[in-house]
Order: sequence, then C-alpha cells, then structure tokens
Amino acid sequence: MKKVFMPLVMVAILALIPFVGVQYAGLSYLFGVIIPYTAIVVLLAGFLLRLADWLRRPVPFRIPTTCGQEKSLEWIKYDRFESPHRFWEVAARVLFEVLFFRSLFRNTKAEIHKDANLAYGSHKWLWFGGLAFHWSLLIIVLRHSRFFFPMVPGFTDLLSHVDGFFDVTLPTFYITDAVVLVAITFLVFRRLNDAKMRLISLQTDYFPLFLIAAIVVVGVFMRYLTRLDIMPVKDQMLRLVNFSVDAPGDIGALFYVHLFLVSVLAIYFPFSKLMHAGAIFLSPTRNQCNNSREKRHINPWNTAIKFRTYAEYEDDYREKMKKAKLPIEKQ
Repeated sequence: MKKVFMPLVMVAILALIPFVGVQYAGLSYLFGVIIPYTAIVVLLAGFLLRLADWLRRPVPFRIPTTCGQEKSLEWIKYDRFESPHRFWEVAARVLFEVLFFRSLFRNTKAEIHKDANLAYGSHKWLWFGGLAFHWSLLIIVLRHSRFFFPMVPGFTDLLSHVDGFFDVTLPTFYITDAVVLVAITFLVFRRLNDAKMRLISLQTDYFPLFLIAAIVVVGVFMRYLTRLDIMPVKDQMLRLVNFSVDAPGDIGALFYVHLFLVSVLAIYFPFSKLMHAGAIFLSPTRNQCNNSREKRHINPWNTAIKFRTYAEYEDDYREKMKKAKLPIEKQ
C-alpha cells in the first residue's frame, strides 16, 4: 500500500503548501504570478523538447500495428483502418484512436477457470472509464476558457448549457464534475482490486490520478460550497494571458490551492507518462502506412555498400583465375 499512500500524502502536502503560504504568509504573488508563469514555461519547453527528441530518432523499419488484410492485388479487399495504405487512412486511424480509444475498445481480459482452462472475454469497462475520464476532463478544460477571454466564446456557453442541462442546483450543477470524479475513482480502484494491476502499478501511476482528483475536488469546493467570486479570478487569468506581472487581487486561498495544483500538473506533465498525449501522434506503430508490398523501404542505419563490376573484380584476381584455370573475359 506504500505505492498508494505515498502519492496521496504528496498531493495532500502540495495542497497545504499554497493554503498556508497565502492564508498565513501572504505569498499570493508567488502562487498567483511567479509559479504559474514558471509552470507554463516548463510545460511548453519540456513538451517541445520531448517531441523534438522523438522526431530526431530515425525509424528504420515499417512497423505499423495491423490486424487486418494488407493491400496487395486490386481484386483483394483490404482493411482500410486496421491495415492503412494511404495517408488519409492513417490519419483517420489516429483520429479514432485519440478521440474514441479505438484499440482500447477491443481490450480483452484473460481468466483461469476452475477447470484450469484459460478463457478470454470482452472487457469494455476500462475503455468506458478511460473515455469518460478524458472527455470529461476535456470539457472541463474547455469550459474554463471563459476565464481567458474578455468576452466569453460562444462554444464555451454552448458547452456550459449542455453540461449543465439538468439545472437542479444554484450554481448550475455540471455533469462532468461528477463524471470525472467517478472515472478517477474507477481507475484507482481498478488498480487496487486486481492483483496483477497492483503488482505492476507504480507510484507514478497513482500520483497523476490523485493530483487531478485534488484539482477537481478543490474546483468543486470553490464552485458549490465556498461560492468563490469569479470576477477577481477572471481578472487574474486575463493578467496572466497578457503577460502582466501585476499583483493579484483579493482572492480566496482555495483558488491558489487550485492554481498551484494545476501548475504542479503542468510541470510534471512533460516528464511523466502523461506525455502519451503527444506521443500517440508520433508512434510509428500508428502513424505509418502499411505499404511495404508496394514501396521498398531502405533502412537509413545501413552502411553504404561499394559495389564492384565484374570487370573490376577480374582485374583484381586475373592472375589467380588463370592459375585456377577459370575462364576470363579479358586476356
């Protein structure tokens, strides 16, 4: 349980740092200006450096993951998405992977029954939980875009209306706030409930889940319980967007906890497994066409080979060929 307890304690300590610093030490400028700017720089620089590092690495082999008929003869029907042959087919495959977790939808589970037989079955709960988590988080992030524009974008209003269509509380209850917490809970308990998952799970698997859960919980507290005034919050976000270094206004300590945890997540992002968000587009198993029957792919790692003509070969070994009584073309 140490792998679970330690990340939980770390997140709790990270949440206490800005609360104590703002509430009792008056460090609102540090947590409201300096740390957010630092987090943005680290996120962008780290993200770009990781992508650049991946892009400069050669991919000598054509290794797309396939599970369908490859294109060969024209009269043989091939699978456009399982074995893509053209760029648009690869693009569609990656898009479905990013938006709908297409490969995870085919996830299976293996169980040994009492008769010692190994059985495979469909396992859609992981796909559903991952999809709910990522889509809810995306909608929440897009809803927060209202804080970064002087005029609220139209799509943000539309998302807010759709997300809060129940309209059963004041302020409006957003469905994604509940869905993302349920999804995080499912993803954590899935690792705890399965012995195999507990064995292979690391602290770095639990930490981002607990960190995101803490960000959401603090946001929910600010919206539904403490009723934080959003106008000073929007003023501060607009200052950050406009690269202003002015001191923030009078905002509650919970806001700085929320902002600090988001900053920690941004700093942690480029150096963690969360970089799969960018790696999916650069994965050679996903972004390559399976056209090795149509096009010859040469390994760039192969050393250059110097070829000799037969005439050059005969010039080098003519005397030896004569002694061995081998036929030669030039006497």
